[in-house]
Amino acid sequence: MNEKSIRDRLVEKGEEPRPPFQPTRVPEADALQNDLDNHPHAFVLACVMDRRFKTEKVSLIPYLLSQKLGGFSMQQLALLSEAEVKRHMTQPKPIHRYADMMSGFLYLAVQRIANHYGGDAASIWAGKPSSAEVVYRFLEFDGVGPKIANMAANILVRDLQVPLADRTSIDISADVHVRRVFDKLGLCKAGPPKEVERVIYKARALHPEYPGIMDLPCWDIGTKWCHAHRPVCSACYMKDLCPSSS
Repeated sequence: MNEKSIRDRLVEKGEEPRPPFQPTRVPEADALQNDLDNHPHAFVLACVMDRRFKTEKVSLIPYLLSQKLGGFSMQQLALLSEAEVKRHMTQPKPIHRYADMMSGFLYLAVQRIANHYGGDAASIWAGKPSSAEVVYRFLEFDGVGPKIANMAANILVRDLQVPLADRTSIDISADVHVRRVFDKLGLCKAGPPKEVERVIYKARALHPEYPGIMDLPCWDIGTKWCHAHRPVCSACYMKDLCPSSS
């Protein structure tokens, strides 16, 4: 197996020009997610909500709330009580799979942006901070762990073209699909979720200047072709390098 060839192809795929960031495929909702000049908090709050719920549905939440509130300014959001946030998240029907729990995290995130960042979520990444600083700032939000913090930093750099001082601390987000692809490619033996560190450190070793660049290609391979059952190896662009290809 040629690890370098596998790494180079994954990096090449990760560096390909990206289409516009469209996490929901709902034009108005996607426009809100992309509006880092006027509504940077929409992106941050969607990241905070990204837990055990499909990404496209999570990314709809700021837009759905804006429809209920008649806008989505930080001034409006910061005035909401925790009870009001919970009501908007849960009635007339829940807008998150775990709406009760996530409404608390949403309220705390709004308060953090209002009080710690002066109401401007773009301060999280303004001025080209280091990637480690950006990941750390996302980790400071209640309910956000390393996977989501790195995903957020990766989207900012990769999809939204936000400049940072470096990309060395943006790790791969080793979900079930990414772990399976690393395993099938023979890069490392991927165990259960508690052993995601194997994949994370292998990605760092393979491409230390930007480990997270391999995240999207691996996720794409895992969701399209490299299924846990009945993989479609013939359609995968890694088939000539993959030791598991059939």
